[in-house]
Amino acid sequence: MHRIGIDLGGTKIEAIALDGDGRECMRKRVPTPQADYVATVATIVALVRDVEAELGVSASVGIGTPGAPSTRDGRMKNANSTCLIGQPLKLDLEAALDRPVRIQNDANCFAVSEATDGAAAGAHVVFGVIVGTGVGGGIVIDGRPLTGANAIGGEWGHNPLSGEDEPRPCYCGRLGCVETWLSGPGMAADHLKVTGQSLDARAIADAAAGGDAAAEATLQRYEARLARALATVINILDPDVIVLGGGLSQLSRLYEHVPRLWVPHIFSDTISTRLVPPMHGDSSGVRGAAWLWPLGETS
Repeated sequence: MHRIGIDLGGTKIEAIALDGDGRECMRKRVPTPQADYVATVATIVALVRDVEAELGVSASVGIGTPGAPSTRDGRMKNANSTCLIGQPLKLDLEAALDRPVRIQNDANCFAVSEATDGAAAGAHVVFGVIVGTGVGGGIVIDGRPLTGANAIGGEWGHNPLSGEDEPRPCYCGRLGCVETWLSGPGMAADHLKVTGQSLDARAIADAAAGGDAAAEATLQRYEARLARALATVINILDPDVIVLGGGLSQLSRLYEHVPRLWVPHIFSDTISTRLVPPMHGDSSGVRGAAWLWPLGETS
């Protein structure tokens, strides 16, 4: 059985094909049509058809998307690719491809990938974290994503960050969301406010590595906030492993500093939760979409 995973991003749509043993057979990416839902559906369908034609197989299809299908009517919600909002993406793709399709939030797909054959393989409960341009999360239990009753399982990025008084506005319409502090733009905003310097997250990290005291202080504030935010997740979910993804996951210091900083905030005398970097990096989302169809499942 072959599996095709599709990662529907804002600028590109990527497809991957895995064989029955989970080995990558091929990969292909095309630009995402901008602000055009009908063209987006047609592009995904054509991508699946091209992959199947090249491999000479018919495959299951899993899709990782921004946002998620609503549990009320199946139409897309919470997508920063706004042309998807309110659209019956799953139904339209199933009709065009003439087969069942599975759709999950892209953060859930990241978590599925790392829980299946990545950095958290074999773990009972996995929390996958995306810290990049935005902040997202996904929960996987025994290899399966936990969508939740409202299709918002793992959406920690839109909870308020404890210990902060500044009411930062978030694109979701709320104030003080975790995303406004722990995304790359959130780190840059914090650095700008304190220092008056306009640097992105990568430049801040480079400056800190070069001995810049102000940049180092920004990273330390970031680490303390990340530790508090993840401690809340641990207190509620108690995962075996937390895997970081997104651009900020490349900061190797996080894996040493954050577990030390989260200790005072966790309601336990021992803490066994591991914080680890991703094994599959930027490929985790598209791999996780393919793994939405576990071994032996065809419908």
